[in-house]
Amino acid sequence: MSARPDLLELEGIRKSYGDGVTTEILHGIDLRIREGELVALVGPSGSGKSTLLNLIGLLDRPTQGRIAIDGRRLEHLDDRELTALRGEKLGFIFQSHHLLPGLSVIENVMLPSAAARGGFHAGMEAPARALLDAMGLGDWAEAWPRQLSGGMQQRVAVARALMNDPPLVLADEPTGNLDTETSDQVFDLLRERNADSSTAFLIVTHDWDLARRCARVIELVDGAVVYEGPPAGLRPPKQG
Repeated sequence: MSARPDLLELEGIRKSYGDGVTTEILHGIDLRIREGELVALVGPSGSGKSTLLNLIGLLDRPTQGRIAIDGRRLEHLDDRELTALRGEKLGFIFQSHHLLPGLSVIENVMLPSAAARGGFHAGMEAPARALLDAMGLGDWAEAWPRQLSGGMQQRVAVARALMNDPPLVLADEPTGNLDTETSDQVFDLLRERNADSSTAFLIVTHDWDLARRCARVIELVDGAVVYEGPPAGLRPPKQG
């Protein structure tokens, strides 16, 4: 069986901030994620995880280096082209669900498709309902977000991230605001989706137990990758 192709490629990525006197946050990051991989990104606060995620999410540009998504290099794309590529290739899940309170649950799920197509269309409803069914929320499609628990709202956010069937989902602390039981439920949904499709997930987390349940772990410290490999080789930080 041949290896799955590279979906995300980063080569020599550096990122600096400041005018005149600059501070370099990322120091030559090389990274690849294959189609269908389940990858955790861990590291202490200030290690550069958010900066790296912003670059992968096409929300910022590197100071130096090359990024390619699904074989397409990004350095020569303008902002309009980057926005279009982001909508086509990437899904996003955040620590806070960021549901819009003035839209129903199903309308929130349909938002990525509506953004790509310039408004809501009838054909969006069936796939959105299918995603809600998969999240165990089919009976809540017409509800308002405020009527749902925190865990249910986060499951809606997962469905929204999958609406356009992106090949790569970026999840930034997706269980950080949830209790242990609900966190396990949300992570299991991500893992099931990963197992049932070719969708790849890059999950930023401070939860080392969650990271160990991923297929591969990347550890970032002071803007550099210090470990990349199976979770069995990961050493959590010392406590106390």
